[in-house]
Amino acid sequence: MNASPSPDLDRGYVLHSYAYRETSLILQAWTEKHGRFGIVAKGVRRPKSANRSLLVPFQPLLLSWFGRGELKTLKVAEPAAPATPLAGEGLMSAFYLNELLLKLTSREDPHEALFEAYDRAIGELRALSRVMPAQAGIQSGPGLRRGDESAAAPGMTVEPILRRFELKLLQELGYAVEMNREAGHGPPIAAEREYFYVVERGPVAAGEGEPPSNAVKLRGRTLIDLESGNLEDPATAAQAKQLMRLLINHSLNGQELATRTLVRDLRAGLQEDPDR
Repeated sequence: MNASPSPDLDRGYVLHSYAYRETSLILQAWTEKHGRFGIVAKGVRRPKSANRSLLVPFQPLLLSWFGRGELKTLKVAEPAAPATPLAGEGLMSAFYLNELLLKLTSREDPHEALFEAYDRAIGELRALSRVMPAQAGIQSGPGLRRGDESAAAPGMTVEPILRRFELKLLQELGYAVEMNREAGHGPPIAAEREYFYVVERGPVAAGEGEPPSNAVKLRGRTLIDLESGNLEDPATAAQAKQLMRLLINHSLNGQELATRTLVRDLRAGLQEDPDR
């Protein structure tokens, strides 16, 4: 069960950290009430520091700090919940979520609904690592919470977890991801029709001629399923991934994601050495 924060504590996670001076760390913290910001954790790299193993990615935390400048100073860090290890595809997916937050959110811009979506996704990825082999995954369900590893089912994938978080991220950052109607207040999306989803415009009925630039072709069923969070159908899952990749790339405005590059390099290495 999650701890209830006192008035001066905020729920949070460490997205990234690096060494600062001889014994300290600079953290990029992601918090429920204050958004993302930098914070100095003094002395935590000392061998006897109580926070040495606590201030790591994916550990749910309760945090307080002080300071008025751009870089705050850590005052208190407490565990908000147990954190079983992430591994395999679940671990890589969690780092991907962190990188999206680091690159796409603004400093000290709180998004409480997005924090909840991240908290849920990390819990689901943790369940993946708990009950599945390192290279397997789970599909999230509406009742799955952190620590409820028994809700995981064999043969599922991480893809629904990622797609739901990506969609929430885009919506919270102000991107109007239209899925109910054709672009320009057009007719409702029909499950049996095909559409081009055009960046900064929305779904356009597919017809004769050249497809629009900067667009992907989707079934109406995919848009309806994605809107409702239903990603069990393989065709929906594949097309939803194409759509989210298009929209995330557009929002990144040319920035490269290190996690994508790492996964691509790992897969290339395994193809070159299939016995590895």
